[in-house]
Amino acid sequence: MSLFPERHPNLDFFVLNITDAVPKDDLASMEHPLFSLATKPDMRHLEYRNGNSVLKIRPSRLGLPTIMDKDILIFVITQLMARKNRGQEIGDTVRFSMRELCMTINRPIGGDHYKRIENAIDRLQGTQFVSNVQTGGKTERRTFSMIDEGGMVKNEAFTRNDFCEIRVSRWLMRAIEANEVVSISRSYFRLRRPLERRLYEIARKHCGNKPKWHIGLQNLQDKTGSNAPLKRFRHNLREIITADVTPFYQFEIDSKDLVIVRPRKTPAHQAAPNIKIPSWAEDKAREIAQEKGWDFHVLKSNWITFAQSEAANGNAPKNTGAAFVGYCKTQKNMR
Repeated sequence: MSLFPERHPNLDFFVLNITDAVPKDDLASMEHPLFSLATKPDMRHLEYRNGNSVLKIRPSRLGLPTIMDKDILIFVITQLMARKNRGQEIGDTVRFSMRELCMTINRPIGGDHYKRIENAIDRLQGTQFVSNVQTGGKTERRTFSMIDEGGMVKNEAFTRNDFCEIRVSRWLMRAIEANEVVSISRSYFRLRRPLERRLYEIARKHCGNKPKWHIGLQNLQDKTGSNAPLKRFRHNLREIITADVTPFYQFEIDSKDLVIVRPRKTPAHQAAPNIKIPSWAEDKAREIAQEKGWDFHVLKSNWITFAQSEAANGNAPKNTGAAFVGYCKTQKNMR
């Protein structure tokens, strides 16, 4: 199956500071199957056990949050981490426009797509996660949602949404404060099948940049949260392997149902991509560097090193000039 089209190829021109941030995902939700792979309302009550640890998931009136709903959480985590990495203070609340969200997570703008996002926010807030935490010989039971609050402010005169606001849960804020997040490819938002997205998360979490990682088919199914019969899960995995569109990773399965994950081999000429900055952006960056007391060449070198590293992981800047200028603007004033 092919990827979704890249719906906003020139997004950097419009809302640079929001959409140019490298996507981030939290390690805890990458490790555990907290999101449904279903495309229709999933009203199951789930329970996962690992030794004495128990996690129960109770759906909202709209069902369990889906892996597609998670795009909103990734967007929020990304914005908070971007602010944190720039040395700015962060809180548990993020405000943004629906347009900014849709452009970042590769969704169509307008129409009933906004209603779908409203429903996703309701599922994220309404679903309850119940866990037990053992510390100091005591067991602590906690109930939480992925987000504490979420909503939209609408301008009735123009019948449009002015902005969205999400307040993340304390559980998620702890992951952000502890830097328990990793960068993911922007192409993640182009994956069509829920299972493909979950497999990418698992590969990113467990394989990372290692030469190889492997897992048994049954264990992999448990990690994905798929409730399909094993035979059907194997068939779905083979389809994904044949399509071979998973960002950065390739999957294999052998005759003994051992699934092997490897990072894609990058051709030598692509290992350190040549990042070119247009002259207009260099001129603007020199002005910013002078205003802030920076050495322009240091800024340029730092950004190119970062951009090359991200490009190798599938996060090449779509508009190098705008991205470089935006990076310069976020640097601290040295004067």
